[in-house]
Amino acid sequence: MHGLVAEVLENFLLAFIPLFVAVDPVGVLPLYLGISQGVEPVRRRRIAHQATITALVVAVSFMFLGKWIFRMMNITVPDFQIAGGLILLALATYDMVVGSSPVAARGEEFGVVPLGLPLIVGPATLTTLVIVMDSVGTGYALAGLLTNLALVNLSFRFSDTIARWIGLPGLRAISKITSLLLAAIAVSMIRRGAQAVWLG
Repeated sequence: MHGLVAEVLENFLLAFIPLFVAVDPVGVLPLYLGISQGVEPVRRRRIAHQATITALVVAVSFMFLGKWIFRMMNITVPDFQIAGGLILLALATYDMVVGSSPVAARGEEFGVVPLGLPLIVGPATLTTLVIVMDSVGTGYALAGLLTNLALVNLSFRFSDTIARWIGLPGLRAISKITSLLLAAIAVSMIRRGAQAVWLG
């Protein structure tokens, strides 16, 4: 029994840790605070749930259909990285040039894009899911994914308290830093995708 428990725990950690790095529940919180600036707390919590559910649906769908869809449409993971990077780069550029976040102005859409996809579940997470499924199995991959998404939802849930600690000037600073981070993430995703295409 002890050996079985140790094996289950080891396999869970082998799934959880890589997905934790890919999803980054801690790192995504400043991005969430930045792009949700000016949104009422009640709506922000609702959007947080929307983002988590979106991420869950996309990730689980990809687990079971991703390889088939990519093969049918002749899409590669690098193609997916470049597309996701272009979306983020457009959002970040708009915020830096215009000075306000377009996602906040569009209402609650940013719970789906860019929060749910590709910030919470993007190319890195989807690629990691495929690797984890191949190494420890679908069950452990699903458990690791659900645990990480629960951590993301908790961090979003207590974001109001964190926002009160930071204050309005801090949130404004986070908003600008968020734009730079989004741009950097976008460039990194595009660069990795392009490198994979060139080396492939």
